[in-house]
Amino acid sequence: MAKLDEDFIYQVLEVVAEIPQGKVATYGQIATLIGREKNARLVGKALQVSGFYVDGYPCHRVVNSAGRLAPGFDDQKGLLLEDGVLFKDNGNVDLKKYQWDE
Repeated sequence: MAKLDEDFIYQVLEVVAEIPQGKVATYGQIATLIGREKNARLVGKALQVSGFYVDGYPCHRVVNSAGRLAPGFDDQKGLLLEDGVLFKDNGNVDLKKYQWDE
């Protein structure tokens, strides 16, 4: 398994910083953008600990490949709603409508 180190975390956060308001990206999308296609889960782990490194990144704009929110991130839905992202009846983000086209 790939290693979670500070360089990786900062690479992830650089991409997250680019996600515009009203859009979301997936863990896999971010992994691909940093050249680590097979490390979508590691992107999720990096976002879990990112608050220990820096604050103020829009990590709430990252969802899984089905548009599901991060477990345990209670504020994520409210923050996305504030961004103008709406949810389907099943509670997932509509990726066809809101996925960031980087």
